[in-house]
Amino acid sequence: MNCGMTGTIFGIQHFSVQDGAGIRTNIFLSGCPLKCIWCHNPEGISKTPLLSFVADKCVDCGACFTVCPTVHIRENNEHKLKRENCKRCFDCVKTCTVNALEQVGYKTTVDEIMDAVLRDKRYYDSSGGGVTLSGGEPMVQFEFAEAILKECKAKNINTAMETCGYASKEHFRQILPLIDTFLFDIKESDPVLHKKFTGKDNELIFDNLEFLLSNDANIILRYPVIPGLNDRAENLDFITGLTVKHPGISGIELMPYHKLGTSKAMRTGLTEQTVYNVPTDEMKEDMVKKIESAGGRMMKY
Repeated sequence: MNCGMTGTIFGIQHFSVQDGAGIRTNIFLSGCPLKCIWCHNPEGISKTPLLSFVADKCVDCGACFTVCPTVHIRENNEHKLKRENCKRCFDCVKTCTVNALEQVGYKTTVDEIMDAVLRDKRYYDSSGGGVTLSGGEPMVQFEFAEAILKECKAKNINTAMETCGYASKEHFRQILPLIDTFLFDIKESDPVLHKKFTGKDNELIFDNLEFLLSNDANIILRYPVIPGLNDRAENLDFITGLTVKHPGISGIELMPYHKLGTSKAMRTGLTEQTVYNVPTDEMKEDMVKKIESAGGRMMKY
């Protein structure tokens, strides 16, 4: 294996306790085939790095205007970006001393990722944790994800992968032996609504879920809850029914909507997101009661 293989990530999160069992290191791979209108990590949709600008941090020193005058302009006496002119050289980022400008996403190698992973290995060993591939959608960079997972298995590190399920069945077949737990998103059961919310229908997603279940994969269903969109009773009943029908599913995790994706989209020049309501504690408790009363299983680590 070529551990010098390169891929693009937009972050490494150490000491996570929410993305699989035990203490984990999350690797966020860039690129996603879906465009969820509520996306929590919109900066991970692109496979290539993005330029982030936080206007509130800018002290108007003018250094970036000198380096990239076609990108950084003044409009109505305000610092604006003409992102269509950006060549993503990120030279302007190097001149910014207050971190108003940042590069989101960067090239790295499997070796470099494993260096970061192995620094945390004692925590995995003591807690039953490991490495979780996240994103974006890790399967977009399949060869890179596979190489990381192979290295983890060679080091006896537990592996998990967050996935929207939208990838080729053959890739799921290849990666299945390398993953201890799939954190599998079920966003919407209705194919028309799924396409409206994410840009794709859900036929391929459910085909892959059935494939994994038929091959005894360990699966946790993740249900992103966005009030007024996918919190319909029919959707909750469908997801609950999956755990009733398939004993191999460990349980359901509710993933309540939050508003952080909106600010990240604005900083990176992506399409401005609509802000939705955040689920209340009462709403979440009611959903859990309905799931359990219908014989469904909530995930408990």
